[in-house]
Amino acid sequence: MRPFKVLGIQQVAIGGEDKSKLAKFWVDIMGLTNVKTFKSEKENVDEDVLRMGKGPYAVEVDIMQPLDFEKKPRVDQPKLNHIGLWIDNLPKAVEWLTAQGVRFAPGGIRPGASGYDICFIHPKENEEFPLCSEGVLVELVQAPEDVIKALS
Repeated sequence: MRPFKVLGIQQVAIGGEDKSKLAKFWVDIMGLTNVKTFKSEKENVDEDVLRMGKGPYAVEVDIMQPLDFEKKPRVDQPKLNHIGLWIDNLPKAVEWLTAQGVRFAPGGIRPGASGYDICFIHPKENEEFPLCSEGVLVELVQAPEDVIKALS
Protein backbone atom coordinates (compact mmCIF):
# COMPACT_ATOMS: atom_id res chain seq x y z
CA MET A 1 0.00 0.00 0.00
CA ARG A 2 1.26 3.46 -0.90
CA PRO A 3 2.29 5.33 2.31
CA PHE A 4 1.68 8.81 0.89
CA LYS A 5 -0.82 10.83 -1.16
CA VAL A 6 -0.41 13.20 -4.07
CA LEU A 7 -2.64 16.10 -2.97
CA GLY A 8 -2.56 18.40 -5.99
CA ILE A 9 -0.43 20.58 -8.23
CA GLN A 10 1.97 22.83 -6.34
CA GLN A 11 3.61 24.46 -9.36
CA VAL A 12 4.28 24.53 -13.05
CA ALA A 13 7.80 25.66 -14.01
CA ILE A 14 8.40 27.35 -17.34
CA GLY A 15 11.84 28.18 -18.70
CA GLY A 16 12.96 30.70 -21.26
CA GLU A 17 16.03 32.54 -22.49
CA ASP A 18 14.75 35.79 -20.94
CA LYS A 19 12.42 35.59 -17.95
CA SER A 20 11.37 39.24 -18.45
CA LYS A 21 9.48 38.07 -21.55
CA LEU A 22 7.84 35.36 -19.46
CA ALA A 23 6.96 37.96 -16.81
CA LYS A 24 5.41 40.20 -19.45
CA PHE A 25 2.95 37.42 -20.25
CA TRP A 26 2.37 35.79 -16.84
CA VAL A 27 2.40 38.94 -14.65
CA ASP A 28 1.44 41.82 -16.93
CA ILE A 29 -1.03 40.02 -19.20
CA MET A 30 -2.35 37.14 -17.06
CA GLY A 31 -2.23 38.96 -13.71
CA LEU A 32 -0.26 36.53 -11.55
CA THR A 33 1.50 37.96 -8.50
CA ASN A 34 5.30 37.93 -8.31
CA VAL A 35 6.06 36.56 -4.84
CA LYS A 36 9.85 36.33 -4.84
CA THR A 37 13.03 35.76 -6.81
CA PHE A 38 15.31 32.77 -6.28
CA LYS A 39 18.81 32.27 -7.67
CA SER A 40 20.99 29.18 -7.39
CA GLU A 41 24.35 28.76 -9.09
CA LYS A 42 24.30 25.05 -8.24
CA GLU A 43 20.99 24.61 -10.09
CA ASN A 44 21.91 27.25 -12.73
CA VAL A 45 18.65 29.10 -12.26
CA ASP A 46 17.36 32.65 -11.98
CA GLU A 47 13.72 32.16 -11.08
CA ASP A 48 10.69 34.29 -10.25
CA VAL A 49 8.02 32.58 -8.17
CA LEU A 50 4.57 33.70 -9.30
CA ARG A 51 1.29 32.79 -7.63
CA MET A 52 -2.35 32.43 -8.56
CA GLY A 53 -5.02 31.76 -5.98
CA LYS A 54 -4.79 32.12 -2.21
CA GLY A 55 -3.80 30.16 0.86
CA PRO A 56 -3.58 26.39 0.59
CA TYR A 57 -5.28 26.50 -2.83
CA ALA A 58 -2.60 28.71 -4.42
CA VAL A 59 -0.60 27.34 -7.34
CA GLU A 60 2.81 28.65 -8.39
CA VAL A 61 4.00 29.36 -11.88
CA ASP A 62 7.78 29.56 -11.67
CA ILE A 63 9.42 31.38 -14.57
CA MET A 64 13.10 30.62 -15.04
CA GLN A 65 16.15 31.36 -17.10
CA PRO A 66 19.68 29.96 -16.79
CA LEU A 67 22.26 32.03 -14.91
CA ASP A 68 24.87 30.71 -17.35
CA PHE A 69 23.80 29.54 -20.81
CA GLU A 70 26.99 27.46 -21.12
CA LYS A 71 26.24 25.32 -18.03
CA LYS A 72 23.74 22.59 -17.18
CA PRO A 73 21.04 22.17 -16.19
CA ARG A 74 19.48 24.34 -18.86
CA VAL A 75 16.23 25.38 -17.17
CA ASP A 76 15.00 26.83 -20.46
CA GLN A 77 15.08 23.42 -22.20
CA PRO A 78 12.40 22.15 -22.47
CA LYS A 79 10.20 25.23 -22.07
CA LEU A 80 7.77 23.39 -19.83
CA ASN A 81 10.55 22.51 -17.42
CA HIS A 82 8.72 20.56 -14.72
CA ILE A 83 5.55 20.16 -12.70
CA GLY A 84 5.48 20.14 -8.92
CA LEU A 85 3.12 17.95 -6.91
CA TRP A 86 2.11 18.42 -3.27
CA ILE A 87 2.96 15.26 -1.30
CA ASP A 88 1.65 14.66 2.21
CA ASN A 89 4.73 12.72 3.42
CA LEU A 90 7.78 13.31 1.25
CA PRO A 91 10.30 11.09 3.09
CA LYS A 92 7.93 8.09 3.00
CA ALA A 93 7.13 8.81 -0.64
CA VAL A 94 10.81 8.83 -1.63
CA GLU A 95 11.51 5.66 0.36
CA TRP A 96 8.55 3.78 -1.14
CA LEU A 97 9.05 5.03 -4.70
CA THR A 98 12.75 4.12 -4.58
CA ALA A 99 11.84 0.61 -3.41
CA GLN A 100 9.47 0.36 -6.40
CA GLY A 101 12.37 1.16 -8.77
CA VAL A 102 11.67 4.86 -9.41
CA ARG A 103 14.73 6.86 -10.41
CA PHE A 104 15.33 10.18 -8.63
CA ALA A 105 17.50 13.03 -9.89
CA PRO A 106 20.68 13.77 -7.89
CA GLY A 107 20.40 16.05 -4.88
CA GLY A 108 17.99 14.12 -2.65
CA ILE A 109 15.44 15.88 -0.45
CA ARG A 110 16.40 19.52 0.04
CA PRO A 111 14.84 22.96 0.56
CA GLY A 112 13.27 24.35 -2.62
CA ALA A 113 12.83 27.90 -3.91
CA SER A 114 9.59 28.40 -1.95
CA GLY A 115 10.97 27.01 1.31
CA TYR A 116 9.35 23.56 1.17
CA ASP A 117 11.37 20.36 1.06
CA ILE A 118 11.56 19.01 -2.48
CA CYS A 119 13.13 16.34 -4.67
CA PHE A 120 12.86 15.40 -8.32
CA ILE A 121 11.83 12.24 -10.12
CA HIS A 122 14.18 11.74 -13.06
CA PRO A 123 12.61 11.96 -16.52
CA LYS A 124 14.64 8.95 -17.79
CA GLU A 125 15.09 5.45 -16.42
CA ASN A 126 18.38 3.62 -16.07
CA GLU A 127 19.38 0.00 -15.49
CA GLU A 128 19.25 0.26 -11.68
CA PHE A 129 15.98 2.24 -11.59
CA PRO A 130 13.72 1.21 -14.50
CA LEU A 131 10.79 3.48 -13.54
CA CYS A 132 10.80 7.20 -14.27
CA SER A 133 8.44 10.02 -15.16
CA GLU A 134 8.76 9.20 -18.87
CA GLY A 135 10.30 12.39 -20.20
CA VAL A 136 8.77 14.96 -17.82
CA LEU A 137 10.73 16.18 -14.81
CA VAL A 138 8.47 15.88 -11.74
CA GLU A 139 9.13 17.75 -8.50
CA LEU A 140 7.72 16.26 -5.31
CA VAL A 141 7.00 18.97 -2.73
CA GLN A 142 6.34 18.40 0.97
CA ALA A 143 2.95 19.96 1.64
CA PRO A 144 2.60 22.09 4.79
CA GLU A 145 -0.18 21.27 7.26
CA ASP A 146 -2.68 23.83 5.89
CA VAL A 147 -2.35 22.35 2.38
CA ILE A 148 -2.65 18.79 3.71
CA LYS A 149 -5.85 19.75 5.56
CA ALA A 150 -7.34 21.65 2.63
CA LEU A 151 -6.54 19.09 -0.06
CA SER A 152 -6.96 15.80 1.80
